[in-house]
Amino acid sequence: MSRAAPLTFVLRSMSLNSVSVRNIKSRSRVFPLFILGGYSKSAVICRCLGSNTYHKLCIANKIAKTRLMTKTPSSSAQLHIDTKHMDSLSRVKRVSIEGNIAVGKSTFARLLQSQNQDWEVAQEPISKWQSVESTSSQAVGSAQPTVSNLLQMMYQDPQRWSYTFQTFSCMSRMRTQLQPPPARLLYAQGTPVQVFERSVYSDRYIFALNMFELGCISAVEWAVYQDWHSFLLEQFGHRAQLEGIIYLQAPPETCMARLRKRGRGEERGVQLTYLEKLHVQHENWLVNKSTELHFEHLKQVPVLTVDASVEFERDPEVQERLITQVQTFFSGL
Repeated sequence: MSRAAPLTFVLRSMSLNSVSVRNIKSRSRVFPLFILGGYSKSAVICRCLGSNTYHKLCIANKIAKTRLMTKTPSSSAQLHIDTKHMDSLSRVKRVSIEGNIAVGKSTFARLLQSQNQDWEVAQEPISKWQSVESTSSQAVGSAQPTVSNLLQMMYQDPQRWSYTFQTFSCMSRMRTQLQPPPARLLYAQGTPVQVFERSVYSDRYIFALNMFELGCISAVEWAVYQDWHSFLLEQFGHRAQLEGIIYLQAPPETCMARLRKRGRGEERGVQLTYLEKLHVQHENWLVNKSTELHFEHLKQVPVLTVDASVEFERDPEVQERLITQVQTFFSGL
């Protein structure tokens, strides 16, 4: 068959009538993909479609036990999909660690990572916020980009930079949550879990909401933020949904002491009153359940509240107790 010969791929599924498929970019030509039994949607798919790309297509649209083939069953281009691999992906649980600034999320995340190879931690993308590259509109093509510390800018002038920061932080969290799990989790013997330091949900219902209530985000900015946040999760939410939340709970005074101890430069101006407000936001969402949520599945996500007021970094006994709590929680997801 010549390289330019057209190919039409047909997706067959026992229970599928239609599916919404986005454009898929690849290194080769694109060809139409039709849905048997529906034809309500169409997409483009490459001739060189690999199994990994196809798995992502299936997962993104929740297709189970499907087969991709050419119109000619005898064609050598027929592809059989490893449904076991797809089932393995669905086994991976997604959990976020939530809590106040300096409550000990990173320390707790490292503890989880060290205890079980079936648990994979995705760190909070702080480094992205500390080095945002930009180029002046006045610069010529050869100009070097400017690197800005958006986290520091937000703390120094929250009235000016809170909306910009929350927009960028939410997008970076979304990218993190949309990343597929590492291959080793797909073949885990126990309960494979992807653990995220915070989530796109705490970005909205803790930090952005808090900045709005403090007057650092205007009513118009808050309306815009909520609108695009809801839209993004309507489009990609099924890929970013959580099966569980671990809430590290500690008094604001404890968090303040830890914040001072770690000495992160951007946080020098953080006051106890700010941590107290964030504590209230966490309690309202995860304990009192009084925060207005806009996603039905989020209202049903189980929450494990962990006492993070005790020092656990160098206490094996406390660590063992915490790990037992987490293991029990993960097993029930």
